[in-house]
Amino acid sequence: MDDKVTVAQLLVDGYDRIRQEVQDTLTALSPEQLAYAPAPGSNSIGWLIWHLTRIQDDHIADVAGLEQVWTAGGWHERFELPFDSSDTGYRHQPEQVAAVRVPSVQLLLDYHQAVFSQSRQYLAGLSERDLARIVDDSWDPPVTLGVRLVSVLSDDLQHAGQAGYLVGLLSRVS
Repeated sequence: MDDKVTVAQLLVDGYDRIRQEVQDTLTALSPEQLAYAPAPGSNSIGWLIWHLTRIQDDHIADVAGLEQVWTAGGWHERFELPFDSSDTGYRHQPEQVAAVRVPSVQLLLDYHQAVFSQSRQYLAGLSERDLARIVDDSWDPPVTLGVRLVSVLSDDLQHAGQAGYLVGLLSRVS
């Protein structure tokens, strides 16, 4: 029996950890609590989870040559946000962050699960050789698939941790 862990298994595990953190963070929150931010102009719980999910959706769809779940699954319409369907939250100003009012926790969880499912399906088919493929030559050095996937993983885990921290703060102030 071969005990070797493949690149695909490792990546799926890493992205599943994001999914688990998101699920644990959002459990038992209300839509009002999703809007909690510790100070005016700072990121809310809902914005952090929406943004990390949009980044994963955008970046994985791009490298996989797929349509984003956000548009393909009609999530853009369901969230009813005042942004273009291509908006991921990158470089949002405080007023844009405040405009992200998620209608329900379940909607956010369902969107994240749909993104994870598409990501998982793509990641599960990768081999070590795939990681060297250049996916963005606008940088110096050009960005490989491996670097892009680790970048998304890192960014998403940071935002999930920030959201979890805010849930802890919220329990202290309410």
